[in-house]
Amino acid sequence: MKRLVLIAASAALAAGTAWADPVAGVWKTQPGDDGAYGHVTIKPCGAKICGTLTAGFDAGGNKVSGPDIGRRMIWDMEAKGGGKYSGGKIWAPDRDKTYRSKMALSGATLQVSGCVGPICRGQKWTRIK
Repeated sequence: MKRLVLIAASAALAAGTAWADPVAGVWKTQPGDDGAYGHVTIKPCGAKICGTLTAGFDAGGNKVSGPDIGRRMIWDMEAKGGGKYSGGKIWAPDRDKTYRSKMALSGATLQVSGCVGPICRGQKWTRIK
């Protein structure tokens, strides 16, 4: 019985840690190739991290709507400690491509990078919330 209680307590602690992940929040992307940018909401998805495009803006800063709002942009990202995340994928709306991705958190800045084969690119995102 004690062992079962310890297992349950450990699972609850792990779940609580995931919800308190420091990368969780709303992030403003850098403008893409077309000058548009977005707001991405990052949160735990089970034991991993995911992110959804929750708002989009054109090059002039005007809010836009469309089928990509609400689309998952980041998935299967794993916390590696020290503000580092890897093992996930990221979808880039400006090129409609999915990249193998990693992220590095430093204060209110999130360095996001990804590669498709030998071609890599990256952005610095800024925390909004």
